[in-house]
Amino acid sequence: MNTDTDTATGEWTDSRERPAARRAGRRFGAWCAGLLFAGVSVVVGCRVADSDGVTPVPQLLAFLPWLLVPTGAGLLLTLLARWWTGAVWGVALLGLLAWFIEPYGKTGDPVGLPVAELSVLTSNVEFGQGTGELISAVRREKPDIVFVQECEYTCDAALRRDLAADYPHRQAVEGGGSEGSVILSAFPLKATPGVPGTMGMPGAVADVRGNPVRLQLAHPMPPLPDQVGLWREELGALRDVAAESTEGNGTPTILAGDFNASQDHAAFRRILDTGLRDAARLAGADRTATWPARTAPAFGVQIDHVLVSEDFTAHRARFLDLADTDHRALVVDLTLHRAG
Repeated sequence: MNTDTDTATGEWTDSRERPAARRAGRRFGAWCAGLLFAGVSVVVGCRVADSDGVTPVPQLLAFLPWLLVPTGAGLLLTLLARWWTGAVWGVALLGLLAWFIEPYGKTGDPVGLPVAELSVLTSNVEFGQGTGELISAVRREKPDIVFVQECEYTCDAALRRDLAADYPHRQAVEGGGSEGSVILSAFPLKATPGVPGTMGMPGAVADVRGNPVRLQLAHPMPPLPDQVGLWREELGALRDVAAESTEGNGTPTILAGDFNASQDHAAFRRILDTGLRDAARLAGADRTATWPARTAPAFGVQIDHVLVSEDFTAHRARFLDLADTDHRALVVDLTLHRAG
């Protein structure tokens, strides 16, 4: 008879029960690993296919680097369960995630001589709640151009009252809640039609020391479960603006704001594919989290961007923690070049 004495209880146990329990535990571990890998594979598969898929994939794609955590947990479970096929699956997912975490988009030095230095700040003030903090940051950082999203009526009035002396030029779409947006500039501005959208996306052409620079504020709809189609559509409209600016001898362009998208979203990569470059990446700060501000930089995603045409170099990027808003502000220092 195959029995052993349990040293804790002194009772006799069947020694054949222990291998059976281990096998059951391994099967359970393998099932858990398989479920983790299956979920990650759906998201990674859409990334491989250059697609944003359907809900919940667009929302999960924003946090693609963090999928290393469930993948690593699943890989540990496969090793404990001795599920070698699953281990290969997990290693393949880790490799793909590591590949896609690398920065996306073009880089390179602009052609021509430097003709102007300027700095740009973009900030989503969350329904105007962070306006006071933004005003303090603008006075401290002294950017030349300021892009403000979710600047409702009281925010708009505060910017007019407190910053008009230093930023006499402005282009705005007025609105309540998240719909209002403003571009402030120390340089003269000429209005452009902007981009139609659910939330305001004004545009302008700035005269930067005798050089025209197209400015476009970005604030498409977020990819809410029932608004993914609209999110794609509005990012596509921003992509069209970017393409106009980069075709042929286009005007130097700055496209900045809360894109509600990261480099892991295909709709955002379409904008980068036109030739615009992410200034934070050029300054060595790619993937620095800007949202949600309450957990950044430890946990979050970079959805606030300053994109520039190949006429610019970026020297420094700074991420500012502002109270009363769920976004960090981004400031970049740029140099404009012009071909001789």
